[in-house]
Amino acid sequence: MKSISLLLMRAGTGLLLVIWGLIKIMSPAAAVGVSDKYYGGTVSMDWLQLPWGILQVVIGLAVVAGLFRKYVYPAQAVILGLGVLVIWKYILDPLGLYLLDESSRQVLFFPSLAVFAGTLILMAFREDDTLSLDRKFGL
Repeated sequence: MKSISLLLMRAGTGLLLVIWGLIKIMSPAAAVGVSDKYYGGTVSMDWLQLPWGILQVVIGLAVVAGLFRKYVYPAQAVILGLGVLVIWKYILDPLGLYLLDESSRQVLFFPSLAVFAGTLILMAFREDDTLSLDRKFGL
């Protein structure tokens, strides 16, 4: 059961990176719009969208496959952790009760905390993840 749970967590957290990476690759203007609106423009440079998107897709696919976990889990944790830090108001006040208001609240960002925590769990239980390609190939 633990190995299946870790596989599902890998799939969920890794595919999130793949989806966000594909958005940057396929619709850089949409990615810039999200960055401007919710992330204070931290990654809004047009020239950054394609390489950043490709990197996210590569890391996400490696996470899903369980390949190079020693490196891609920390990379994913940094990406998702920085994302959580930047949207801290949405994490602390998802209902817009004290930091945000009704027009600026965004409940859909709250699961970012769970996805980040999931990545930390993957790191903590890496040795128990027997359904990874790393484990299969002895990497």
